[in-house]
Amino acid sequence: MYSSFQGIPNLPDLTHPNELINFGSNIVQFSWKLALLVLAFGLVMAMITWSNSRQAEPSVAAILQGELERYVLVIQKLPHLGLILVILVGGFFLCSTLANRYHHWEQQKVAQVVTTVSGERLEQAAPQVRYQLEETYTRYRWVDNQQIEEEATRKVDRFLAIAGSQIQLRIDQATDPATRQWLYSVDFEAEYQVINRLSDIQQFFFEVRPPFGYKILQNFQVEKEEKPLVSVNPGDYGFPFRLAPGETTRFRVTYQAQGAPRWVYEPMGQLLSNFRLTVNANFPNADFSGALPTVTQEGERQRELTWIFEGNVSVRNPLGVFTATDPVTNTGILPRLLLLAPAIFLWWILLLNLSLPLSLRDIAIAASIFFACLLTLTYSSRLIDAKLAFALICPILIVLVWGLGKHRQASLAAIICTIAGVALPIFGLLIPYRDRKSTR
Repeated sequence: MYSSFQGIPNLPDLTHPNELINFGSNIVQFSWKLALLVLAFGLVMAMITWSNSRQAEPSVAAILQGELERYVLVIQKLPHLGLILVILVGGFFLCSTLANRYHHWEQQKVAQVVTTVSGERLEQAAPQVRYQLEETYTRYRWVDNQQIEEEATRKVDRFLAIAGSQIQLRIDQATDPATRQWLYSVDFEAEYQVINRLSDIQQFFFEVRPPFGYKILQNFQVEKEEKPLVSVNPGDYGFPFRLAPGETTRFRVTYQAQGAPRWVYEPMGQLLSNFRLTVNANFPNADFSGALPTVTQEGERQRELTWIFEGNVSVRNPLGVFTATDPVTNTGILPRLLLLAPAIFLWWILLLNLSLPLSLRDIAIAASIFFACLLTLTYSSRLIDAKLAFALICPILIVLVWGLGKHRQASLAAIICTIAGVALPIFGLLIPYRDRKSTR
């Protein structure tokens, strides 16, 4: 059902062997090409310098000699650059894998919330009072290749408006232990008033159907003036009755049903007159849909919603109640941070290199500290808020970075670079844009 929740597409994942082999072979080929390019460039520079030192003017030889010395200095820095490149590539694979995993965890959380409220809704349609009348129409037929026009009559269905509706609903909520889905247990009771405002029609049909989408339906009963009406044909919920012009009668409909965690009342395009719908939801997080309730009463673990329409009101959307779930907020923040983590690491290393001398060992230690903190942040944020988790990690990060300096001033410089290069960017990325906008 949730096959799309498989991670962020087109990102490498260390848990996929095929992708590892493919990227590893590409890295090896690129490394060989880069090494051959550096070696070839060095040989060419050496040959040019050697030939010009014997034949060219001293000034040209001196210029080439200086360029060669600079090239040698660059070559000496290649181990540092190579180590940083290896760390960036490895960090990218690690961070992309963590981003995929965390995205998958977030989507699983969303899927669990969706599972609790998924399924069809319980929908109760408003009853209809149907009557038939004869209508004259013109029909055509052919006789001896001539078209003949004649009048005929046919019976057509018309509907009488419901004069009043008093509906009382009680909803209890339970959980299906097999699917962890919420279930509604509904106790429905409604009284409908019908007035014959026609002068020449006395035969009517009261048509009311049981709720749509139920799992269990019990004690479905229709009464007219406290007398039970019996359905003659299975599945036929039209009950004939006789009502003289100007007279009034009442119908009562009751049942108990179980179904999906949403109940709605469908007016079927009718004008609601003297309408009152009261829903007693005996569970927390009950919310309304379709139209704003006229009266709302709150309890400790229940809520009563009432819709009252005195005159003729047309309701376009069904009125109903559903269970509101807690919103799944701030999704995608940590995967975004993980994808930007290699760039943050490169910025941090640049600040450290400009502030204090770093050996290959120092760069390796700094990289280990950085990515270990990211790994800790990723898994701890599943249990607590990500901002709180990083606030707890930050002091440990600063204490570990203190050892990168050879003396007090160098250690202070390392701490300042860590705050500016790691702490502030990560905190900035952990704060959602919506929260930053609301604080303005």
